[in-house]
Amino acid sequence: MTILNKITTYKKLEVAARKAAFPVSVLKQSTLFDRTCFSMAKSVSEGSGIIAEHKRRSPSKSVINENILLPEVVKGYETAGVSAISVLTDTKFFGGSLDDLLLARACVQIPLLRKEFIIDSYQIYEAKAYGADAILLIAACLDESQLQEYAALAKELGMDVLLEIHNEYELKKSLHPSVDLLGVNNRNLKTFEVSLEASKALSKLIPDSYIKVSESGISNIEAIKELQPYGFKGFLIGERFMKTENPGKSATEFIRQLM
Repeated sequence: MTILNKITTYKKLEVAARKAAFPVSVLKQSTLFDRTCFSMAKSVSEGSGIIAEHKRRSPSKSVINENILLPEVVKGYETAGVSAISVLTDTKFFGGSLDDLLLARACVQIPLLRKEFIIDSYQIYEAKAYGADAILLIAACLDESQLQEYAALAKELGMDVLLEIHNEYELKKSLHPSVDLLGVNNRNLKTFEVSLEASKALSKLIPDSYIKVSESGISNIEAIKELQPYGFKGFLIGERFMKTENPGKSATEFIRQLM
């Protein structure tokens, strides 16, 4: 069983429990549910393009940074000039939580992406209720009808959609009008090896109507410069900043070099 299978299997149990405790009718009563979202697509295409992540740990790297407090991280990212912040809300495998999303929303005024393994429409209502501006859909976890349904629901709730793909097969089932950003994950989910060649190869097949985002393995300016000629506007950076003592300062220096 791959790590993705393990995560989604557990996620189904987790979501069922949350649904029973907090039905959608309760989520809709959140003070954040009716707020107007910031456009992640607009911010990425017009700004630095950096989507900086708050991530404490991961299945592949174990502990990344569990010492620094979330407000310090996200405020540092905002000051640095990132286009958006990705907040991991998975607890079991990544050490995050929905409370992290809520706290981030209270701290910054830029787009927040709920980084989660979405396998149920319930999680999209959750994202909206906890202050997300955009959601991540992973093509490897969902069939085409689910991708279409979940993307449409997110748009209905006023959020943008980043749809993540790994190969041409996943790309073909992901080309829906409700998708704003198409992300190519450079990490092979079976081997966990990372190569920018994945982004380069798939870039030619992604229509220009989507904002192209490259994910994983982006740890230096050279990688971004290498990908920009292929039409990539967004770059999700998950560990480069978090593994330092001061993620905000690290992001500031990175963006200063990039610009």
